[in-house]
Amino acid sequence: MNGSFRVGNLFGIPFYLNASWFLVLGLVTLSYGSGLAAQFPELGFVLPWILGLVSALLLFSSVLAHELGHSFVAQSQGIEVKSITLFLFGGLANLGRESKTPAEAFWVAVAGPLVSLVLFGIFSGIVATAPVSGALAAILSLLASINLILAVFNLIPGLPLDGGNILKAAVWKITGNPYKGVVFAGRVGQVIGWLAIASGLLPLFLNGGISFWNVLIGWFLLQNAGRSAQSAQIQQKLSDLTAADAVTPDSPIVPKTLSLREFANDYVIGRRNWRKYLVTNEAGQLVGAISVDDLRKISTSDWPNVSVSELTQSIERQTIEFDRSLLDVVTVLEREQLSELPVVGENGTVLGLLEKSSVARLLQQKDLREKLA
Repeated sequence: MNGSFRVGNLFGIPFYLNASWFLVLGLVTLSYGSGLAAQFPELGFVLPWILGLVSALLLFSSVLAHELGHSFVAQSQGIEVKSITLFLFGGLANLGRESKTPAEAFWVAVAGPLVSLVLFGIFSGIVATAPVSGALAAILSLLASINLILAVFNLIPGLPLDGGNILKAAVWKITGNPYKGVVFAGRVGQVIGWLAIASGLLPLFLNGGISFWNVLIGWFLLQNAGRSAQSAQIQQKLSDLTAADAVTPDSPIVPKTLSLREFANDYVIGRRNWRKYLVTNEAGQLVGAISVDDLRKISTSDWPNVSVSELTQSIERQTIEFDRSLLDVVTVLEREQLSELPVVGENGTVLGLLEKSSVARLLQQKDLREKLA
C-alpha cells in the first residue's frame, strides 16, 4: 500500500503503518481525550489526553488482533501472510494466495470478527465483574463497544469486508466457481458503498449537513469492491484459457542446424525486431538461445559455412506446459518478474514464446468477441 512504512514484525509477519493511520490516531486521541476531560474533570488537564492516546492505541491494537485472527488461520492453511498494514479504515492482512476450498476461505474470513467478538466479551466481562470505575471503566467500556462495532461492521456482506469474503465463500460453495463468488460479493459491496454514500449525502438535502465518514467509507467500499469484481472477472477469463492460446505468432524459434546465412535471410532480415531467438534440436526441444548481435562475430562471407549451433549459448530458462492455465502462467510471470516464457508441448517441443503483451492482447480480443456475440 502506497505511503506505508515498515515498523517491524509480528509473529514473523511484516508489520506496516500507513501515513493515514497517524491522522486517525490524532483524531481518535482528540475525540477520546476531550470526552474524558468533560466526563472526569478531576483528571486535570494533561491526563485525559494521555488516556485518550492510550485508548486510541488500544483501539488499533484491537484492529491488529482482528487482522492477526485472519493471518493465523491463513497460516494454518499453508498460506503466506505477506504483511499486515494499519491504515485509515482499519487494517489489512495481505495474503500470498487464496484458500483452496470454500470452507477454508470461510474460516479465514470469519476469524477476524470472531476475535473481535471475543475481545468484546473479555472487556465487557471485566467491566461487569471487576472493581473498576471512573476513567478506566469508561475506557474498557469503549473498547468493548469498539470491538462489537468492528465485528458487526465487518460482517456486512460485501467486499472488501469480511462479510463479503464469507458471502464469496458461500457462492463459491454453491456454484463451484471461486470467481463467481468474488464477482457477486464485489457487486454487493458496490451496492452497499452507494448506499453509504447516499446516507452521508442525504442530510445535505434535509438540514444542510453531511456525514463525511459515511461518504468516505462508502467511497472506500465502492472502489475496492469494484476492483475485486473486475480482478475476478479477469482471473475467470485467464483460468478458461491455456498457455497455448497466448503463444505469440511467429515466435523467435530457430533449429540449430540452420546456417547463419539461412538464419539471417529467413528469420532476421525484414522480420520482427527480435534480438534473441530460442534454438531447438532435431526433436524441437530447447537447447539454448542465439543473439542477433552475435552474428557480428562471424564474417558475412563465412555465414553459409557456420551453423546456428556454433553461436548458441546455453540458458537456464523456465518453460511452461502448453495446457497450463493462463492464470497460473501470469502468476509465474509476476512472481518471477519475467516478461516472457517458452511454451512446450507434451514431449518438450517448443511451441513458441508467451509474452505478457500477448496475454493482454488475447484478453482484449476475447472481450471484443464477447461484445460482438
